[in-house]
Order: sequence, then structure tokens, then C-alpha cells
Amino acid sequence: MTEVEGWAEELESVFALVAGRFGRADLRWRMRDYVRGLLAPVGRKNGWQLAEYAGHRDPAGLQHLLNGARWDADAVRDDLREYVGERLGPGGVLIIDDTGFIKKGTTSAGVSRQYTGTWGKIDNCQIGVFAAYATGHGRALVDRELYLPKCWTKDRERCRKAKIPDERTFATKGELARGVVRHCIAAGLPAAWVTADEAYGQDWSFRRLLEQLDVGYVVAVPKSQQIKSLAGIWRIDQLIEEAPNDAWQRLSCGDGAKGPRVYDWAAAKLPASIIFDPDPPTHHRWVMARRSLSDPSELAIAVLAARAQDTARGGGRNDTTSLIPLTVAEIRRLLDTLLPHPRPHQDRRLHTLNWSQWRSHHQAIARRCHYRRRTSSGHDL
Repeated sequence: MTEVEGWAEELESVFALVAGRFGRADLRWRMRDYVRGLLAPVGRKNGWQLAEYAGHRDPAGLQHLLNGARWDADAVRDDLREYVGERLGPGGVLIIDDTGFIKKGTTSAGVSRQYTGTWGKIDNCQIGVFAAYATGHGRALVDRELYLPKCWTKDRERCRKAKIPDERTFATKGELARGVVRHCIAAGLPAAWVTADEAYGQDWSFRRLLEQLDVGYVVAVPKSQQIKSLAGIWRIDQLIEEAPNDAWQRLSCGDGAKGPRVYDWAAAKLPASIIFDPDPPTHHRWVMARRSLSDPSELAIAVLAARAQDTARGGGRNDTTSLIPLTVAEIRRLLDTLLPHPRPHQDRRLHTLNWSQWRSHHQAIARRCHYRRRTSSGHDL
């Protein structure tokens, strides 16, 4: 119980850290209720269910917090990024990736029919470029940028309705990722490495930026990636296929749910004189391949550029009697069970009945509006 009380104190310290970004006391309380709801085992994290969990009479307060209230989301992000860097410590990895959010409508900012790797298909969705910071102590998101397709940035009136600033112009996901990395490093996030998948790794501008920032990186590139030097041009998979048998080493890349994840690995240093490279490299550049033990033809290829570093390794891995660290899901369950509810109620049953009536009322309004639109457009009911 003492440990859970410590978590509660830590959570309150985070609320205090960002409280100054909200100009009024009621907004600070709504922010607190909103975050507590996100941590709670609420089925769907929408305004209705979060407000009901927090003990509000209706979702208007939380909806106003997210849609109408004046507070600086970027400033809150900066506070949390500094907090994460301090708590997780230096020498970590900055992870860049994009995520898609499936949507049904057309009014959410940036929503469009576009490919999302999250679902592996083209769908109506929003796409965001995210950055997470990870060390041996944990991991957390530290930055984000919303991707706006050209169909949005060319329609300024549509942007204004979605509260997108007029100065926001079209930017590729790669450009957004480079901006996120610049912001994180300039803000003092103590990352020693950056990693990303091939969507960003194949972008020479992304790799070159990391070298200019003096940050090591491990990024994936497609098998068709070309290696160009004064001696010729090769596809990267052809270069790997020519590796002799003794170049491969069998190593684990970490423990998984079923034990060590073992693969065959090979690496080769790339030549320093690369054609079309305007500046000499500031890092040693390597190509590294991972080969599955079950399917030797499967290659996962990465470009590695970094200075050698000694990594401190913690002990205790051979202690089979100790407990495994608590997972995020388990901590969330303990917080919700052991900490007092954000808004205790004298009669929880009455509160639940009131919310049931509120939902039925608004669903009835939505149905009448739907019928009215169909009637006005000439559709049969």
C-alpha cells in the first residue's frame, strides 16, 4: 500500500507540474479528472464515459476542456517531455513512428482516406507522427505531430473550421519526423540513439540530420536500398547475400514472452566515400542484417551509425525467485482499485441512472436529426 501511495503522490506532482498551463481552477480540475479517467479501466476513452467515471453530470465540461478551453497543448508537452527525461534518465532511445486512427466522419482534423500501417490498409483515418523515449527504466511518449494531407492544406476554410492555424502548410511525414527530432534534442531530451522503421530510415535527409545533431541511430531500410560508392552501386540485399558464413553470429536481441529472441546477425562497415554525399560522414556507418532461424531468407536490414558506447548492465537476471517488474496495465489496475475515486458519490446508483437517462435523451435527439436530414434530402425512411 505504501508503494501505491507513492504512485499517487507522483501523479499529483505531475498534475502540479502542468497546472500552471491552465488559467482557471475549473480547467485544472477537469484536466485532473480527464487524466485519472484515462488511467482507469474505462471501456471506451470517450468524453461520455470519462465524464461518467469522474462523477460529472454530463460530458460538457470535458468536451469544453478538449475543444473550446484556452490552454497551450505544446507547453504541456514540453513540461511532460522534461519530466520524462528526468525520470527515465540519460542515454535512452528516441523512437520515431507514425500511427493511424480510424475515423467515420470527415470533420476531424487531417482525416482522409489514406494508408495506415497500423491497420495495413487504406482507410478513413487520421495519421500522427509520434516520438517515444525509452531507457531501461521505462518508456513514454514525448512528442507528436498531426499529418495533414494536401486535400486539407489546400482547403483553408476546412482547416479553419477544424481550428488548424492558417500558417500550417503541407509537410510530409518525413519532414514532421525531422522537426520532432530537432525539437526533442534542442529541448535537452538526453537521448543517445534514434530509431525508426524504413519509412524514415530510407530518407537520406533524416539520417543526415541525426549525424548533424551528433546522435547515433539505428534505422531500417528496404532491401532495395542502394549503396553507392566510388567502386560501384549495389542493392543492400545483394551485399548481405555475399556475406560469408563466418560473418553471421547467433545472438539474442532480448527476452520475449517465450524466452530469448535469437537470430543470426551480420554487420559490415560501409565505405566512407559515398557518391553524392556533400559532407564527410561524422559517424561510422554500418549495414546490419538479421536473419530468422526458421526462415533463412528473411532479412531485416538496418543502417547503423554511432560511436561505440559502453552500456551499463543491471544485475539480478539470474534471480529466478524475484518477482518480475509491475507492468503498466497492472499499475493502472492497482491505482484504480486502491486509490480513492476522483469524485466520491453518496449514491453511486443514482449517478448511474442519471447518466443512463442523459445518454438516452441525446441518442433520441441524434436519431431525430438523422431522420430530419434524410427527409430533407429526399431519401425514403
